[in-house]
Amino acid sequence: MIPRHQTVLFAVLLLASIAMGAKLWQLRDRAHRRLLAGEDSAPTRAPEVAPMEQATIVVANDAADSLEPRLLSLPLPPSDGGRARAVLERLLDLYAAPGAAHPVAGGAKSILNVFLLPVNSNAKIAPASADAGRAAPGGPELAVVNLSGAFAGTHPSGIETETLTILSLCATLRANLPRVSEVRFLVDGRQRQTLAGHVDLTRTYLTGDLPDGDKTEQ
Repeated sequence: MIPRHQTVLFAVLLLASIAMGAKLWQLRDRAHRRLLAGEDSAPTRAPEVAPMEQATIVVANDAADSLEPRLLSLPLPPSDGGRARAVLERLLDLYAAPGAAHPVAGGAKSILNVFLLPVNSNAKIAPASADAGRAAPGGPELAVVNLSGAFAGTHPSGIETETLTILSLCATLRANLPRVSEVRFLVDGRQRQTLAGHVDLTRTYLTGDLPDGDKTEQ
């Protein structure tokens, strides 16, 4: 015969097991409903992607000490500021690729911002107060390119290689946005004396003074 205290203990354990099972079932059912609700509220439309367009990317070549324009297809946003950033990011991705003719580390993430302002604007050149990608209503534009400190800090030092980097950035902007007549550079939102010890970053670069080259399609 089973002792009374064991019978009571068995009954308590049985009731506890039943209660825990019911609670687990309730939690499972609640989680299932939340999952279904999440699926119902998820967007059914795919995010919009910028259309593929041809862009001219002016790539530096260290061996020839030259700039070589290439026609590439890449997604370009509709705004001038977005297009300016997209083409410069692609240029720096080419420099960061293995076997690049002008090897520079960093890639697309080295372009923090690109600002477009009227050339005769009295606005301060400061990313904290500027409107990213804002195009001027008409006439020539000043492009302010904000580079990352990591890009400047790891850029190869030398007058030739620094010059080719800056000129290729300016030439790529001019090739895709003809109204950009002047380019200024910032590093982490601040003015920097040189890129990597040689090329002056305090000056304004005039895109009309840049050399032209033959375009090669890829």
